Amino acid sequence: MTTQTAHADDHHHEAPKGLARWLFTTNHKEIGSLYLIFSLAMFLVGGAMAMIIRAELFSPGLQLVNPEFFNQMTTMHALVMIFGAVMPAFVGLANWMVPMMIGAPDMALPRMNNWSFWILPFAFLMLLSTLFMPSGAPASGWTLYPPLSLQGGNSFAFVIFAIHLMGISSIMGAINIIATILNMRAPGMTLLRMPLFVWTWLITAFLLIAVMPVLAGAVTMLLTDRFFDTSFFNAAGGGDPVMYQHIFWFFGHPEVYIMILPAFGIISEIIPTFSRKPLFGYTAMVYATASIAFLSFIVWAHHMFTVGMPLGASLFFMYATMIIAVPTGIKVFNWVSTMWRGSMTFETPMLFAIAFVILFTIGGLSGVMLAIVPADFQYHDTYFVVAHFHYVLVTGAVFAIMAAAYYWLPKWTGHMYDERLGKIHFWWSTISVNVLFFPQHYLGLAGMPRRIPDYAVQFAEFNMISSIGGFAFGLAQLLFVYIVIKCVRGGEKATAQVWEGARGLEWTVPSPAPLHTFDTPPLVDDSLEHKDRLPS
Repeated sequence: MTTQTAHADDHHHEAPKGLARWLFTTNHKEIGSLYLIFSLAMFLVGGAMAMIIRAELFSPGLQLVNPEFFNQMTTMHALVMIFGAVMPAFVGLANWMVPMMIGAPDMALPRMNNWSFWILPFAFLMLLSTLFMPSGAPASGWTLYPPLSLQGGNSFAFVIFAIHLMGISSIMGAINIIATILNMRAPGMTLLRMPLFVWTWLITAFLLIAVMPVLAGAVTMLLTDRFFDTSFFNAAGGGDPVMYQHIFWFFGHPEVYIMILPAFGIISEIIPTFSRKPLFGYTAMVYATASIAFLSFIVWAHHMFTVGMPLGASLFFMYATMIIAVPTGIKVFNWVSTMWRGSMTFETPMLFAIAFVILFTIGGLSGVMLAIVPADFQYHDTYFVVAHFHYVLVTGAVFAIMAAAYYWLPKWTGHMYDERLGKIHFWWSTISVNVLFFPQHYLGLAGMPRRIPDYAVQFAEFNMISSIGGFAFGLAQLLFVYIVIKCVRGGEKATAQVWEGARGLEWTVPSPAPLHTFDTPPLVDDSLEHKDRLPS
């Protein structure tokens, strides 16, 4: 028995090489890297689809693709970007950083962690394979509204199964993050000493567990309507297509916050570092995050003001939506207050963080406009909505992910990225993303509908400007890929702390972070630099 144990231990310490290392790894850093690489690949795939959309809309008339394929592109672009790029990127950041930030040696459930990642590539192969099936990919928008979604071909079953797999992956990742944060914090790391990135992910994980089964239920009912002759959403059989919208958006609105709360956490780490000040109003930020998460469950029908809801319901959802602006406003106020009279420097992560605060606020303000019922009747299903959610998701979530990549890349690789190229990437992205999405507000106010491959000639100029901005933004991301690869391959050596104003446990370990971070848990007390995160 003794020899067997010894042999097992020896075998355990002999790390597998090559492909096997990545297939079977249970190390949180390696799994985090896998998530981030997968997310970047999906970001480029989804971006290529966006380029097809913008190329078609460059001028009026049908140019490059037929309308059916155009609709497949709008649907697949959204599914790939949401479930393949943004969400896995945040899960990857959580895998890498949460154990280091709370002083844990690894994630609580490492084998489940491995599984939750490896489900994803198969899910997306299945989703993307529908493009090559006789009936084509889904072409009913990412919301998959019936009856339109039920008119697709047999590839629809593959789409539903792929969505189920993504949901399983998300739920497993969320359970793992909750178990890690609640059970594996270092001695002295009380809940109100946790970095805000950890707090935002704890709350996001509960949201994921609450709403992913709702999406699973909605798409399973679609599946049975399509293939087993049920009538959940078929009016001819006594069903109701509007019921699908209610179920879908009960998932869909918390999902929007799943994609932005971790971004709030990232920005709340970066701004104090480069302002060289503790975060202003730490406790208020925690409560604001929890408030946003709670309110996200009671605002879903603001996506549905035009379906003919009773007046009382419309008023309820309008006021509930406006209330969400309050905790979000607290966050913006606290970020600006943190910068106020700080000793600020403007490295690339800080530039992306400041752009996030400004541009996300623009997206938030257009969201408040959409919350007003009579105004929404005008804006609904126009390009104004497209502009709104891209300001929230691109200059919000994606910019935060890029800020995080620049911020933590030296800690991950042990090398500093090229600061000059980073700043070029920032300015190029920020200018082009505004050229891309800002004109779409005007297109929407002028009445241009969403998801159309052709349009009236009066929308031509703004569409051309928007497409030029889109191509420029897409090109900028190739520079980002180059910067990341260049940093991974070498560069100036990074110190343990990396950034002068950085505080927290992750900055006490060497750069690159060792494969096993904390053999013995660090003791967190008021003497540690981490105290800057204590509520004032």
